[in-house]
Amino acid sequence: MKNSGLISIVITCYNDAEYIEQAVFSALNQTYLNKEVIVVDDGSDVSTKIVLKSLENNITKLITQENKGQSCARNVGISEAKGEYILVLDSDDFFEPSFCEKALSVFLEKNDVKIVTCQANLLYEDGLVISYTPDGGDISNFIYANGALGSTMFIKSDWKNINGYDEYMRKGFEDWEFYIRVLKNGGCTYVLPEILFTYRKRSDSTTSIANKVKYDLLFYIYTKHKELFINDYENFVSHLLGKIKVEERDKIKYLKKTENKFLNLLRMIKPLFKNSPK
Repeated sequence: MKNSGLISIVITCYNDAEYIEQAVFSALNQTYLNKEVIVVDDGSDVSTKIVLKSLENNITKLITQENKGQSCARNVGISEAKGEYILVLDSDDFFEPSFCEKALSVFLEKNDVKIVTCQANLLYEDGLVISYTPDGGDISNFIYANGALGSTMFIKSDWKNINGYDEYMRKGFEDWEFYIRVLKNGGCTYVLPEILFTYRKRSDSTTSIANKVKYDLLFYIYTKHKELFINDYENFVSHLLGKIKVEERDKIKYLKKTENKFLNLLRMIKPLFKNSPK
């Protein structure tokens, strides 16, 4: 499969001195040989720049820019890529060696596939590991939730046809919005049925930040792609009402839990008042 097409692996990095080396070598150690590795330093700190400098001779290209956000960094790296296929990778995550080879096989065998993702291990800061399987599918699967990992393989021409990642989105959900545009005119996302990726669940990650401003981000996506939601109006309303019901249920659970804690505290301190001197 060596001559089946060049794969450009684009790694964006912002202040990840601890993990960037593992990400880079997971790209370099791919069993698929016809590849290039491009790293975009999105305004990292000095310690990260030192690590990146030590890796520069191992990679195809190191691009340095002031901090402009992940969407911009990816677009810059992809614009410099020579490959027909693009694999994006965040600097604190890593792929298993066979991902590129298996993902490319899907593209060569299935003409309707526009994005290839896989099962993943979610690695938490306390060492806990949980397996995760994205939903994949077509636009109907992506309209209300992201059905793929943030690090996926896609075709460069598709990226170019939709003008790349939305650089206005600097607080998260940019992957999901990008996939909506890739799939909205047809095609699907294929999920490799193997755990070939490790995603670090960090409290300071873009995803964690996105969850804090998710309503602003959802409003942006819903309005930007309003024709999709208008055409699927009944399901859209059901989806929103369903989310409200879940949040109300969770709120009630939280209030009951808080109330029980308060009552337990009262029970604990009540004997103290009984035994206190008059």
